[in-house]
This record gives sequence, structure tokens and C-alpha cells, in this order.
Amino acid sequence: MSDKSELLTTLYDVLGEEGCGMSCEEAEIFRDEDGWKLNLEGFMAPWNLGKTVNEARESIREYASMGFGLH
Repeated sequence: MSDKSELLTTLYDVLGEEGCGMSCEEAEIFRDEDGWKLNLEGFMAPWNLGKTVNEARESIREYASMGFGLH
């Protein structure tokens, strides 16, 4: 499994199908010079997740605990 696939799986696992809705269907996880980013449908700018896969996974969990504005 690629790092990107692993992070998408984490997103789906944390939020669940109902919690994700359309935002997760259009979720884009990518890496640039600053590290991993998450861009969800309906948000103006990508969320910074961290430089490593582990940091990104923890950030997804933290953002999800705050609701991402999704649930």
C-alpha cells in the first residue's frame, strides 16, 4: 500500500462512510515541499498534515476529533 493510500484509508477509517460523505469522495492527499496535505471538497485550502506519514496520520485523527466541520 502506498503512503497516499494508507493516509486515505486512515481518513475513511477515522470518519467512517457516513461521516465522510461527499467530502471524502473528493479527498485529495498529496505531498509537496512542505509535507503531506489534505484537500477536502468544500474547503478553500488544503490542511497541513505533517512531514511524515506518521505525523499525517495523527493529524488526520486530530482534525477528525474536531469534526473537520463535517459532522
